[in-house]
Order: sequence, then structure tokens, then C-alpha cells
Amino acid sequence: MKFYNVIKSLLIAVSLVFSLNTYAQEDKPGSSPQELADKLANPVASLISVPLQNNLNYGIGPYNGVKYTINVQPVIPFKLSDNLNLISRWILPVVDQRNITGLNSHEFGLSDATVTAFFAPKSEKIIYGVGPAFLVPTATDKLLGTEKFGVGPSVLVMHQGKGLSVGFIANQIWSVAGANDRADFNQFYTQIFLSHSYKSGANWGVNAEITQNWEGNTTLISLNPMMGGITKFGKQVVQFSVQPLIPIVGHQNIKPDWGLRAVVAFVFPQ
Repeated sequence: MKFYNVIKSLLIAVSLVFSLNTYAQEDKPGSSPQELADKLANPVASLISVPLQNNLNYGIGPYNGVKYTINVQPVIPFKLSDNLNLISRWILPVVDQRNITGLNSHEFGLSDATVTAFFAPKSEKIIYGVGPAFLVPTATDKLLGTEKFGVGPSVLVMHQGKGLSVGFIANQIWSVAGANDRADFNQFYTQIFLSHSYKSGANWGVNAEITQNWEGNTTLISLNPMMGGITKFGKQVVQFSVQPLIPIVGHQNIKPDWGLRAVVAFVFPQ
């Protein structure tokens, strides 16, 4: 029944995405639905957006825990020169989890924030960006965060043609300060992605997310197919997408049985 309900919810979400995507849009230069979809697929595009990424994971750990996370992920670009942009990417997670830290346990609140700054030269063929990534201890519950401040390098490399985007984004963060009674933070993260867009703004793709916790010697890998589209609510441009989260590799204490992701991104083309 759980599997049936997940598939049913996914089909309803996909239908909603494509029904919303049929609304008429104005094709201004640089802001057609397909151009916006391609820019949103580029992590260092000079485009302001505020994605709300909803993640639901079931069957985590020995107590079959449930974890819901909404990541507030504003992307704010800054023009440093005619040939160089600074793209700031913020991730602020709000977490509601049950039976994760123990049987009948429940934690709710902010988790630690991740802030990344990419220095991205203008490029047409191979797009790239490099810069620092920061772990900021914003958790409101010690069980939801590390109580550590961390820093490390981040990098993006991708190729983008009209309608096709392929590349990867990665960072490595080490803790450099924080509570002495908490474990050090030493973690690598990468996302390898491919997506294809259409003139209507509809798009599909797939990405693989890999998280390596060097301190705990654990690896978590998931494969995530995606379907999405772009529409408007009045004058507000919005992108929707849905993704089943398919766990491939992971320790039994952290690997979920299955998951689902739904993203609503508010886009500001100007």
C-alpha cells in the first residue's frame, strides 16, 4: 500500500506539473520557457531564484524512521565585472523527523546551513565555477546539527547546449571550530546531473548524489530521475519538478528504503 500511494502521488504531481505548464507565457529575449529551464539547470547562471526543495524519506535506520526536510535554497548572483560573476547559493534546511535518533523520538527545527560562493567566468562551451563552501551551525536542536563551523572548496564543471545540460557540482568541507564534545565534520558531496528541456519549458533528467562522510566512514548514493516544467502565477515565474529518490548505496543506519522530492522554485528573470 505504501508503494501504491507513492506511485499515485508521483503521477498526480507529474500531471500537475504538465497541466500548469500549458499556461501561455510571453517569450521575451532571454526569458522564454526553454531558456529559463536551461538557466535553472545551470548552478552558476546569473539568475535570481528561490527554490523550496521538499524531501521525504521513509524506512531510515533500525527504527524505520521518517524524515521530512524542506531546503530553502536562494540563489543570488553578483556581477563583479563584465566577464566574472559571483554566484551565492544558500541551503537552509528545516527538518521534521521521527524514529531517527531512537524509538518514538521526534525532532523538529532548523538544521545546519550550507553557503557556497562560486566565482564563475563567462563561458559558452565549458561552464565552470570555483569558490569556498561553508558549514554554518544554525541547528536549533543538537540532534539536528553538528555544532561545528566548517569550510572547504567547491567546484562546478558543466557543458550546456540548447536544451541539454550535463555536468557535476562538488564540495569538500572540514570543521575548523565548534563544540569540543562533538565529532569533527569531514564530508565530501557531489551531484552528477543531466537534463533536457523543451520549448514549452518542460524538462526531464536524472542526477546521482554521492555523500561521503570520511569521519564516520559511510557512503550514501542515490539515483534520482526528474520531470518538471515552468509556468506562471500571474507575473511570477515558477518551476516545478518531482523526483523519486532511489537509494543505491548506504549504511543501514542512514540509508532510507525510498524517498520522494518535490521542488517549487520562484524565478526572477529580470
